Amino acid sequence: MEEVEQVRQALGLDHSNFYLLGHSWGGILGIEYALKYQQHLKGLIISNMMASAPAYNEYANKILMPAMDQTVLAEVKRLESAGDFQNPRYKELLIPHHYEKHALRMPADKWPDPVQRMFKHLNAKIYVPMQGPSELGASGKLVNWDRTTDLGKIAVPTLVIGARFDTMDPAHMEMMASRVQKGRYLYCPNGSHMAMYDDQQIYVDGVMQFIRDVDAGRF
Repeated sequence: MEEVEQVRQALGLDHSNFYLLGHSWGGILGIEYALKYQQHLKGLIISNMMASAPAYNEYANKILMPAMDQTVLAEVKRLESAGDFQNPRYKELLIPHHYEKHALRMPADKWPDPVQRMFKHLNAKIYVPMQGPSELGASGKLVNWDRTTDLGKIAVPTLVIGARFDTMDPAHMEMMASRVQKGRYLYCPNGSHMAMYDDQQIYVDGVMQFIRDVDAGRF
């Protein structure tokens, strides 16, 4: 959060021109930044991130996992119980049965270059302690993170983006848009967690319209 503030200062941005878009765990960062530094923001965009890790885990347990092939889920759970997360079989199962359904809805070998590079250079020394080793829910240091009751403190114009096939609950993200003081919800009906790729037109048009409306004082 403080690094974001350092970048803002270095670029000379302020409440007249500074929009912050945080996607996934960047959405956590965006919420936390707004709760401390919203006087510097013109607008906030929370992309595909819930305001509560416990609610995210509940959604994964009650909605996402029951919808999976249960034989596959059982094998994934066995590998997780054994702590065998580096087993090639783990990703072999998750890519078609989880990632391609809820992370980015296209064949993994066709994922755009930025996504490929992100996975290739993922810093596990940071990611795993924060998120936990499982991709089916949070179990790391952020497992109890919950800002749902603080959303009403965010007074800057805020766009919350959710998607039908997301790993995150789209209904929860719609609720978030109603809890902030000046909220708008953007729903991507064909999108997943990375809706900027698999529902790109709606995602990009929605972000641009939000910025245009705030800039024009129409929000």
